[in-house]
Amino acid sequence: MTRDDRLRQLLEEAWRLVREEGTDALTLGRLAEQAGVTKPVVYDHFGTRAGLLAALYQDFDARQGVVMEARFADSGPTLAEKAQVIADAYVACVMKQGREIPGVIAALAGSPELARIKREYDVVFLEQCRALLSPFAPSGVLAQAGLWGMLGAAEGLSYAATTGDITAQQAVQELAATITAMVTRS
Repeated sequence: MTRDDRLRQLLEEAWRLVREEGTDALTLGRLAEQAGVTKPVVYDHFGTRAGLLAALYQDFDARQGVVMEARFADSGPTLAEKAQVIADAYVACVMKQGREIPGVIAALAGSPELARIKREYDVVFLEQCRALLSPFAPSGVLAQAGLWGMLGAAEGLSYAATTGDITAQQAVQELAATITAMVTRS
């Protein structure tokens, strides 16, 4: 098995462990056991548990980025269509990953190094949204606080949908409305 194939196998097994047993159960030793490899193989790929969590988040973000870019490219020309595509893509990506990603995000927040990694990815997403939405703002500029508020709404609504507190469709509708309101009041 190539190194890249092994990495993919380990990430898939790590996601399965998080889904079935929760983030707290995810250790490098447990991952090695479940993947049927030796501990040195897992340590070689991730180094530490923090490295594994960062790799999981990077894996999630890479997949989310592909979905977002494809949907952005196919979006219609109006603000409502742009807001809808952002909301659809964000919620769909989180729903596809399920309850695992909130646990990984929570674990990331527990470490300054990991929180920095998440923030870097957040900033990239916010800049993508800024580029897509700024032309619709009355002033042509989107407030940084509004973009961060949009991201908080996206995370919160997606989490509520994964736990069943609201439906995915309700999350998408509310997020699209939040995005539209943020842009029109900028």
